[in-house]
Amino acid sequence: MKKNLLISVKLTIVMILICAVVYPFLIAGISKAAPGGGNGETITVNGKVVGYEKIGQKFTADKYFWGRPSAVEYNAAGSAGSNKGPSNPGYLQIVQDRIDSFLVHNPGVTKGEIPAELVTASGSGLDPHLSPAGAQVQVKRIAATRSISEEIVRTLVNRHIEKKGLGPSVVNVLKLNIALDQLK
Repeated sequence: MKKNLLISVKLTIVMILICAVVYPFLIAGISKAAPGGGNGETITVNGKVVGYEKIGQKFTADKYFWGRPSAVEYNAAGSAGSNKGPSNPGYLQIVQDRIDSFLVHNPGVTKGEIPAELVTASGSGLDPHLSPAGAQVQVKRIAATRSISEEIVRTLVNRHIEKKGLGPSVVNVLKLNIALDQLK
């Protein structure tokens, strides 16, 4: 009995050391090799972290490009979609409200010109990207609000188009808005 108890205590101490000390330090060490050194892929401006490469943010001012709506208000701790189907009346009302709001803030744009991504939330609720069309449809509003030419804003959008492997081209909304603020 005493022998079994001693073996159990030793095994418990070894497992605590492995699971509570060795393993966490090993994983922390491996994470240092990941992009961002284990702290996520942050985006900094003037030495201050303003966001993350892979997490969308809410922009509502007319002088900025708006990203994709989020069912979780861009809370990375609670990544999720709305889980409402395309025939759900509540969901359809939310989408219609987003369309109406977009049309009010973007005069001259018709309902048919609004890419679906600007009025529907992504599956994770954290999508930081838009399609180039989703950014281009906002150019007129931003140029007018900032009193700059549409061509300058359109060129800025084109410079921020990223091609990701075999997938579609995308524009990171945060990076684009930072570049917009840095225009002289």
